[in-house]
Amino acid sequence: MADKKLLSDLTKLGIPLFETSEEPDINSTLAKVIESNDTRLWESFPVLLANASEKYGFSLDQIDNELDKKEQKEVFHYLVLLTGALFSCFHLSFLWWDRFKKDLSKEDKVRVREWRNSLSHNQNVKFMDLEFDPTRLKNMFDLYFEKKVEKGKRQKEKYEELSLEYALSQLFPPKQKELFKKKLEGLPLTKTEQEYFSRRVKKKVVALANSELHSLSKKLVEI
Repeated sequence: MADKKLLSDLTKLGIPLFETSEEPDINSTLAKVIESNDTRLWESFPVLLANASEKYGFSLDQIDNELDKKEQKEVFHYLVLLTGALFSCFHLSFLWWDRFKKDLSKEDKVRVREWRNSLSHNQNVKFMDLEFDPTRLKNMFDLYFEKKVEKGKRQKEKYEELSLEYALSQLFPPKQKELFKKKLEGLPLTKTEQEYFSRRVKKKVVALANSELHSLSKKLVEI
């Protein structure tokens, strides 16, 4: 069974088992996954590898160099091939995998195609004395996709929020921006705030709502 330090590091690579604030050494962490002899972690290796490959410093050669035993290196090699088979099954493309598969032996290329077909037809994938369930492997990747989509959505929302804040700051002084937001959110205004809003802010809002002005502004930005 893997130790808690390893499981903690794995949270940074897609398996949320323990919370941690430290950034792990991705190559060392993946090497430790192989050394753990924990088939549960090996089953998650394709997702870990996909996440790790997006981080700076990722290196298959460095992971391999950290493995001392021949059997560990073989397991690592086969798990990389299994990851590639999953990529093919899900029609994914990663630059590191595209480069790696060009140097594969004919035997390994055949193996990847066979495993890809096995995964597509929900048949177990076998190598050495190991056997992996296709449903669990693919479910792991489904979770990976969901997290990627959710992360992208959060980034987009954050960008839009910052973009709106910037635009409002260009049009309204801080006090006017505050009243604009309060009015938009339906929060109550004092009599003084309401008078100030009507006298200063509303005129700008009416101008912003003018569709012709909006169209002309877009044209100017594109020039």
